[in-house]
Amino acid sequence: MRKTLFSICLIVLAGSAHAQKVVPAASQTEKTAFQTASPWMPEIDVRSDIAIVYGANDRPGMTFEQRVQTWRDHGYQTSFMTGIAWGDYKDYFLGKWDGKNHLGVGQVTQKGDTIFHGKDMPYIVPDASFIDYMKTAVIKRVIDAGIINIFLEEPEFWARAGYSAGFKAQWQTYYGFPWKPQDASAENTYLSSKLKYHLYYDAIQQVSSYAKAYGKSKGLNIKVFIATHSLVNYSSWQIVSPEASLASLPGIDGYIAQVWTGTSREPTYFNGIEKERVFENAYLEYGSMVSMTAPTGRKMFFLTDPIEDRQKDWSDYKRNYQATFTAKLLYPAVSDYEVMPWPERIYTHPYKVANSDEKILIPQYYSTQMQVMVNALNSMPKSANKVTGVNGIGVLMSNTLMFQRFPTHNGFEDPQFSNFYGQTLPLLKRGVPVQTVHMENLGYASSLKNTKVLVMSYSNMKPVSAQIHQQLAAWVKQGGVLIYCGRDDDPYQSVMEWWNTGGNKFTAPSQHLFKLLGINPVADGQKFKVGKGAVYVLRQNPKEYVLEADRDSNYIATVKQAYEGDAHAGDLTFKNSLYLQRGPYDVVSVLDENADSKPYRIKGPVIDLFDPQLPVLAEKVINPGEQSLLYNVGRVPNKRLPQVLASASRIYQEKVLANGYSFVAKSPAKTMNSARVLLPAQPKVVLLTDDKGQVITDVKTSWDVSSSTLYLGFANSANGVNVSLQW
Repeated sequence: MRKTLFSICLIVLAGSAHAQKVVPAASQTEKTAFQTASPWMPEIDVRSDIAIVYGANDRPGMTFEQRVQTWRDHGYQTSFMTGIAWGDYKDYFLGKWDGKNHLGVGQVTQKGDTIFHGKDMPYIVPDASFIDYMKTAVIKRVIDAGIINIFLEEPEFWARAGYSAGFKAQWQTYYGFPWKPQDASAENTYLSSKLKYHLYYDAIQQVSSYAKAYGKSKGLNIKVFIATHSLVNYSSWQIVSPEASLASLPGIDGYIAQVWTGTSREPTYFNGIEKERVFENAYLEYGSMVSMTAPTGRKMFFLTDPIEDRQKDWSDYKRNYQATFTAKLLYPAVSDYEVMPWPERIYTHPYKVANSDEKILIPQYYSTQMQVMVNALNSMPKSANKVTGVNGIGVLMSNTLMFQRFPTHNGFEDPQFSNFYGQTLPLLKRGVPVQTVHMENLGYASSLKNTKVLVMSYSNMKPVSAQIHQQLAAWVKQGGVLIYCGRDDDPYQSVMEWWNTGGNKFTAPSQHLFKLLGINPVADGQKFKVGKGAVYVLRQNPKEYVLEADRDSNYIATVKQAYEGDAHAGDLTFKNSLYLQRGPYDVVSVLDENADSKPYRIKGPVIDLFDPQLPVLAEKVINPGEQSLLYNVGRVPNKRLPQVLASASRIYQEKVLANGYSFVAKSPAKTMNSARVLLPAQPKVVLLTDDKGQVITDVKTSWDVSSSTLYLGFANSANGVNVSLQW
């Protein structure tokens, strides 16, 4: 139990014993990062490993190079990020760069409107001039500044665009025949989307190749990363992007998975109800990014954002931040993070107070909690553990999910991307940590290595090649169980593609797959034995499982039979929670809209990292619709070693003495720190001083016997607070 506050001894430690161990300072890892357009300020000194400096523009009184140097001067590794489909490129758009106005390079809708990201900042149809500008005016300057890690952000082509003169010219060059309006037919839409996909694939290939070559000429090993939304989100939001194909480019070294409240709060249908399901959506978004990159071995940073672009209130941001943060931690193979974008927006911009028109800066309770969470990421380990439940069920995805979202043809609609959620949410909502599998990665042996049952549909995507079907058929014959869902009645079934050209005459791509499998489905619900595996064919489009209430029972029964009876993989149990153990951390989400409404309980002592006061609990109870991140004191690797278990600051210069422990805590100015420090005994002396040696008197302390931890609360400093403890 917790004892009462005790006095802080305001004395200088004298006669300290000789040092037994010095814990090294934070190493130069590349585990955590944030992106910022600002120069260093004490209010945004987040203390991650990397400061990703955004944009190569000069500012009044400060060059780009000087802006980068401000971060280096405060101990940061510096990387660079800029948009590849939009950006503050007014020197290019308005003619300063080459004497030509390039605003006409923008993406244009059927109405003739250019889609803008900001003033004089159109979304771009990439052409030779823009690619040359990116190489010579942006990338070259960045490399000359000594930056070796470059992030190209958001290669996005809106599905509703494709009517500009530039796009029409690119169409003629790519296809060899005149442009056709995508609103006229499904085939035109498909062809338009393929071209949009190709244009950014080609642009990124050229820019990344240039970056590598120019860096090499200067003796630098340049790495290029893509910061991108998930395939789930781009498909939902009707945007086309190269996505998975970039992982095969030799010039691409990894990704940032841009998942946050703004993407994950997009409403979805489940059980006939359309509403926000932020945790579930985020879980599927992060999962699609993992399946896109894991087989390739490329590095992946997971992003979350403590706020979002839309003006909400602080309580809304906090609730949804916890949901998305928990979702990303449930992928134990990823342990690199962009901890936030735009700290200047988070710390220095006022937002609403709930149920009020008043606007305030981030409340101290939220900034403290956020910084505890962010600093946990600095030590968040990879783990071989699995999320509780059945991990062997996958849903097939493809980049072509983005190709048939807009406009509507022949009355065929897919409300809120429900053909995807119809395959995934009925399982996830029953506590099954469903995986997603990228069709484009089936050539990698690891893609289906742990998949026992694979669900797929061509209701909202199409196969990119005949080889895909050969790979699927081979997997089934070796023992895999495939569930095909779909009526094959959407207008994209008959677009001019490989399954109906070059000697193929299939009226639906599934017919080619079925032929390779040696089956001929003629009715709904048929099952076929194929080699060592099995195939089920359900003749409903997956959206039907979620658009109306109580329509997913047959689908779930089929998955259960396939997993238990055909894959012989054990029981497919349903529950209302997802739990993962990562080192000393317990990560849990309890699902609502579930027949089981019981809370999830974790025995302590555990430190609640979603509570800014860092309480030590004998038991944590998590209710349906809630998430939790806990530090389990019982799993501290070395309980005899004094150490900071949780803190709203980053810890430096740790020193362990015979009867004492000291460290320096750094975090953004104008925020409050909470910390839990594991000690062998209750300290007799607690001394805090600022960077000038002045004693800090306003310090909150308490001792918890059950965990043998000291709580410290004090004002943060970017320059560092020195903490000395003696027992």
